[in-house]
Amino acid sequence: MKIIFLCVTMMVWPIVRQEAAKQADEKPVAAETAKASADTPKLVNPVKPTAASLAGGKKTYGTDCAMCHGKTGAGDGDLAADMKLTLKDYRDPGSLKGMSDGEIFEVIEKGKGQMSGEEGRMKPTQIWDVVNYVRSLAKK
Repeated sequence: MKIIFLCVTMMVWPIVRQEAAKQADEKPVAAETAKASADTPKLVNPVKPTAASLAGGKKTYGTDCAMCHGKTGAGDGDLAADMKLTLKDYRDPGSLKGMSDGEIFEVIEKGKGQMSGEEGRMKPTQIWDVVNYVRSLAKK
């Protein structure tokens, strides 16, 4: 009887240890994700809205964003219409009032809803240029 108990214990013990290690590994990842999301509004835009930044942002916006968000930022792009999406009008100063530059950066980088993110396709400086450009649309 002792031999059977010992054999069963030897078979089950590695599984129990593996599960415990797996759970321990998962907790820090969840904590890191929560921390990253909590720090996002604190991201400070390192790129000043200079003429060069706005021109670069406008060019990137025209290539990657206008198809949905519209040429002027009205949210009336052809793809948005085809997908029956209602998007913000960036020309309205209130449309981004509650969002920090860091939050806008994260939406562009990671995506949101049906919008795919630009992470890996755009350099961070390009994303900041787009943030500056989108902010400038409400000032026109």
